Amino acid sequence: MVDFPTPDELFARPFFFCGIGGSGMLPLAQIVQGRGARVAGSDRSRDQGRTPDKFAALEAQGFTLYPQDGSGIVSSDQVLVASAAVEDTVPEMVRAKELGCMRLTRAELNSILFNTSGAGIAIAGTSGKSTVTGMLGWIMQFAGREPTIMNGAVMKNFVTPEHPIASAVVGSRSIYVSEVDESDGSIALYRPAVGVLLNVSLDHKSMDELRVLFGDYLARSRIAAINADDPEALALLPRAKEVITFGIDQPRAQIRIKPGSVADGPTRQAATVIDRHDGSEHALVLAMPGRHNLANALAAIAGAAAAGVPVGVAVEALGSFAGLARRFDVIGTSPTGVTVIDDFGHNPEKCAATLRTLKAHPGRVIAFFQPHGYGPLRQMGAELAETFARELGPDDLTVMCDPVYFGGTVDRSEGTGRIIDLITAAGGAAEHVPSRDECGARIVALARPGDRIVVMGARDDTLTLFARDLLASLA
Repeated sequence: MVDFPTPDELFARPFFFCGIGGSGMLPLAQIVQGRGARVAGSDRSRDQGRTPDKFAALEAQGFTLYPQDGSGIVSSDQVLVASAAVEDTVPEMVRAKELGCMRLTRAELNSILFNTSGAGIAIAGTSGKSTVTGMLGWIMQFAGREPTIMNGAVMKNFVTPEHPIASAVVGSRSIYVSEVDESDGSIALYRPAVGVLLNVSLDHKSMDELRVLFGDYLARSRIAAINADDPEALALLPRAKEVITFGIDQPRAQIRIKPGSVADGPTRQAATVIDRHDGSEHALVLAMPGRHNLANALAAIAGAAAAGVPVGVAVEALGSFAGLARRFDVIGTSPTGVTVIDDFGHNPEKCAATLRTLKAHPGRVIAFFQPHGYGPLRQMGAELAETFARELGPDDLTVMCDPVYFGGTVDRSEGTGRIIDLITAAGGAAEHVPSRDECGARIVALARPGDRIVVMGARDDTLTLFARDLLASLA
């Protein structure tokens, strides 16, 4: 285990976040500022004029923002926080090296905060982490535990006019709720009091790598909450010290759904939760549809139970959970009856969950997908194509633009065209339109009353703006 500075040592120094507007960086910056440290940062998106409202909000919250030209790095006392993927040629990196600044990755900083809290509650898995983190954080808040929450998405329950980007909550130091990332291997840095495991499926790493990472994670957790419906997750149960299981279908799960109790609608659902510890039953109402969200709710309930919150209290709390931005986020419905949904789906499992939720109810689906780099397409492109071909019907359509480049692989040999060919070869309907703006125009031209348009993709805040523009164009 790497020896990192203590929080007290760190917070006595000024921080500089390179890429401060990123979904992983921003909440950390908010937590560090909330702990009393001076925080500055830069972001390429700000320099490019993207999402100006977000950066204006950050400045209003007291963050000092600089161009990404190295001008914000002025002292060796500063702690530079940058993603492990940030190139050494970025001016902030160059300047920090010249001055001898301490550098921490996003995951290293988060693990320091997590591991030095009174109790760290970690949420891991290839799909659903942000939603479950938001749910579990809200349960803890509802139960009066005053948690600190580190999330990769905006949690609607915590949004205020003063803090419109509520992807973090600065609470006490006794409970720290955080999603933890397997894609870069940084999950190995965390020592959870409670470790929740949602699922194990193909994403950025091979299945063999994921089994090792998640198995080791369970072994480090004092108590684990494991999804008994997921065979890969359940197979890792022997690695855990103490376990609470949850599941919709698994009859032996300790936290489960009463058979026949699920009532699922287009925008909400209800079910009865059974706590097999005492046989009690609890009426659950969720303001979000889809079987995957029901599984997410069970994960949050089980994780909260592992942290000492009664199941009944957790179920009651979820009745007022408002959801997350970009997680099946209904932007609106046009006067012509076309509904636009903004969603974070970017890997096969996430995309499948969203598409199944849409297809459970009548209406054509037009799915727009923006690949977040060429590396992910090479790793899981075939599985993505299979997902869109399998989950959508003959009247539905998938529209994809070229990948956006956020660093990483420079190998562009496997792009969107290959994915489109695979979808059509499997019997699906799909179109490759190179630019996103052209995709928007094509989608608007095709849309008809009753359609659902879903905007899917990761690592790009402007996708929400794209979804809003689509809705406006349909008026």
